[in-house]
This record gives sequence, C-alpha cells and structure tokens, in this order.
Amino acid sequence: MSQSRTQTQTVAVLGTGKIGEALLSGMIRAGWSPADLLCTARRPERAEALRARYGVETVSNVDAAKGADTLILAVKPQDMAVLLDELAPHLPADRLVISAAAGVPTAFFEERLPAGTPVVRVMPNTPVLVDEGMSVISAGSHASEEHLLRTEAIFKPVGKTLRVPESQQDAATALSGSGPAYFYYLVEAMTDAGILLGLPRDKAHDLIVQAAIGAAVMLRDSGEHPVKLREAVTSPAGTTISAIRELEKHGVRHALLAALEAARDRSRELASGNG
Repeated sequence: MSQSRTQTQTVAVLGTGKIGEALLSGMIRAGWSPADLLCTARRPERAEALRARYGVETVSNVDAAKGADTLILAVKPQDMAVLLDELAPHLPADRLVISAAAGVPTAFFEERLPAGTPVVRVMPNTPVLVDEGMSVISAGSHASEEHLLRTEAIFKPVGKTLRVPESQQDAATALSGSGPAYFYYLVEAMTDAGILLGLPRDKAHDLIVQAAIGAAVMLRDSGEHPVKLREAVTSPAGTTISAIRELEKHGVRHALLAALEAARDRSRELASGNG
C-alpha cells in the first residue's frame, strides 16, 4: 500500500497498553512503515515485546517529544499531568498532540504545553482491539483541518471515526465510550434468562451473540430505522410483543435513559477534575 504524506510523518504512541498497541498495529496494517513509528513503555520487557512484534523503535517520553511529528498520549487520565510536565520543556509548539484519555479536556493540555500547540481529543472504545471501534474526535483551539485529517488517518484503521464539538464529548463518552459495556451487560442478563428457560450456558451464549451480531449488521447495512426493524420481528399476538410488553412494564427504556444521563454526568465530573 502506498503511503500518503500524512503517513510518512513520524508518529509516537506514549503509553502502549491495549489501546495504544491496537493503534500501532492498525497503522502498520494501513501502510505506515515501522521506521516511522515510535512508542514508549514503562517496563523493559514490554518495550522488547513491542520491538519484536512490530519492528518499531521504543524510546523515552522526552525523545518521543523531540523526534515525532504527532504524539498520541494513551496513558491513564490520572497519569496525564505528570506526563505533560515531562514533555512540555522538550515539545516544539508545531507538534500535534492527540489525547486518547477519557474525560480530559483539550484545555488541560493547552494550559500545560507550549503556547499554540495543536491538541485533538479522541474518545475511542474498546472494539478498536478488533478493528470495529468508534473514535469520537474533537479539535482543540489550535487544531486545524489538517490536524483532524491526520488524526482520522490514525484511527480509521481500527474502526470508524466521528467528529463532534468538544461540548458533546461527554455525551459521546456515555453512548460510545461506555457503550460496549451496556451490550455485554445485556448479553449477560439474556444468557441467565436462557439458562432459566432450560438451555445450557454455552448454547444460550452462542444464540445471543449471533443474534447481536446479526442485528448490528442489519442496523448498519440496511439503512432502516431500528423501529422498522423491530416491527419486522414483532408479529401480532406473538412471542416478541409479549417480551416487549414486559420490558416496557419494567421501565427498561426509562432505565436506559437514566443510565446514559448518569454516565454523561460522571464524564462531566471527571473532566472538571472532580474524580
């Protein structure tokens, strides 16, 4: 695959945990040369494993700041302030800084990095590990269209990207960042129901997972509204409408609305420093 101008720039991933490694792997599959990629790791054995697996150079945080055109900060939110203090004296103001830390606003970076540093905030979710993620992207006050395009080129190999104003990041975190957990919770509950109805756990699990995959593909590919797809399964006086009546009776729709509002509010608290 031929490399674009974006891909020939040097990209450093600082904090190469599961999400950081998924991005490294995705970039290489999309055509980046390992020679154009850097990464950091706290433990020497982790650094050696990344070198062996991907052929990338592992460096210190300071060397990454000096040598990369784009820095992806994938450390935990509580570690971000210390990392920025380490980077700031060595970071040229024209470097693009991409944050993949939940709940940390771009202003947090702009206050600690050289004046004018372009910052882009990204909220990926865990399906980036299987190239089916959703990465929600917001520009900081100094980030241009070129910076957003560069960010999208990095995250598109591991799923889809969506631009939103930063004011909508907390809502996006509630829906997308936390979203996979809601589906796992639903599958867990449905598996227990299958056992209650007399199915072995493994068979109940397989039935539910395939139903979830099939429903997701239909939602994605059919272009139909979810109400229309649901109605196609809901025969008059049939099994599905009996189940939906119970869901409505127990307030499942209201519970989902309340749950997502709670997740949104917690994201706001974390962003304001009330962690």
